[in-house]
Amino acid sequence: MTPIRQGRNRSAALASAICALAVTGTVLTGCAEDPNEGTNGVGRLPAGKIQAKTRTAAESAGAVRVHGNVVSGGRTYALDMRLKDDGGEGSVTTKGTTFQLLRVGEQLFVKADAEFWSHGDGQDGEGEGDAAAASKLGGKFVKVPQGDPSYKQFSGFTDKGVLLDGLLTLHGTLAAEGHDEQAGIRTIRITGDKGSGGTLEVSLEGKPYPLRLERAGGAGTLTFSAWGQDFALREPERNETVDYGKQLPTS
Repeated sequence: MTPIRQGRNRSAALASAICALAVTGTVLTGCAEDPNEGTNGVGRLPAGKIQAKTRTAAESAGAVRVHGNVVSGGRTYALDMRLKDDGGEGSVTTKGTTFQLLRVGEQLFVKADAEFWSHGDGQDGEGEGDAAAASKLGGKFVKVPQGDPSYKQFSGFTDKGVLLDGLLTLHGTLAAEGHDEQAGIRTIRITGDKGSGGTLEVSLEGKPYPLRLERAGGAGTLTFSAWGQDFALREPERNETVDYGKQLPTS
């Protein structure tokens, strides 16, 4: 048996020597490193299975941070949100106006300056009465009534399940388009219709979380981080809060 082992050792040493000789910039067949070596293995799967696994990983994670831009209804929203199953918090900017969102369970709060409230989030105000009301709302956490039309719109930014379900979809024919790196983490890139249907960078380290998304049709670019990192959510103190009533002035 010893001669056989020696033969194998000589063959392995010879193969290593041949690869080591490729120092002139010429890559020899069989010497290239496997980009999936030491990873979670999803890079070896078909693109459809990669997308399925990354959605499962995202859905099962307890928390995530979403940061970037989303274009919807002809309007661009800049998001910086931390989300988990029972709520979320962060900021949204659109048309030069920034407002903060906080949802704890079913209770949703919006915090913005007086100008946000007086102009109805970009729409015309309705006179001095609205201006007076806006001055009271500015800088406070305003409780959004669940029956108000704004509740569904605003709460969507704080709902982990709804937001990720609407974002983590590539359109068209899926394909794996190579390996990359995102924030120092190795990734596999999958695309829909060669990128026109969106591009998603999926982690090759640990769980196959989505790390970066370019949405189809230039509808925004988002990064995902802090997967599974819990954070505290609490309702604002009573002196920080205004209960406007049945309907907000932004509706």
